[in-house]
Amino acid sequence: MTRIYLAAMALMFLAFGAWSLLDPLGMTAGLGVDVGGANGTFEMRGIFGGVSLGAAGLCAAGAARAEMTRPTLWFLIAYMGGYCIGRAASVVIGDLPTLGTWRFVAFEAATFVISIIALRQTTR
Repeated sequence: MTRIYLAAMALMFLAFGAWSLLDPLGMTAGLGVDVGGANGTFEMRGIFGGVSLGAAGLCAAGAARAEMTRPTLWFLIAYMGGYCIGRAASVVIGDLPTLGTWRFVAFEAATFVISIIALRQTTR
């Protein structure tokens, strides 16, 4: 089950990373985020495109190779946990996102929790 989960995560990261790499301004506009200047586009391609494609590769490795499963789950816990911490801090500070962004928050939180559960069920 964990390997299927990691394969699904690989596909999601691949799709989002490709979208972000090929059309970073369209991706951010679709999320209601305004990005300006050459550096904005450059950063979106790197952060959302490149990092997501790297995450896709790691998730694919975790799905394909048993020895990569636990490191991949640890990565997802750290990566999505970091998003959850940042989102929580933003809410505490008073920045409330739109409904569409709450879907990302739900995805990140669910991925964080599912990865913890999967890691606990995975043998060393």
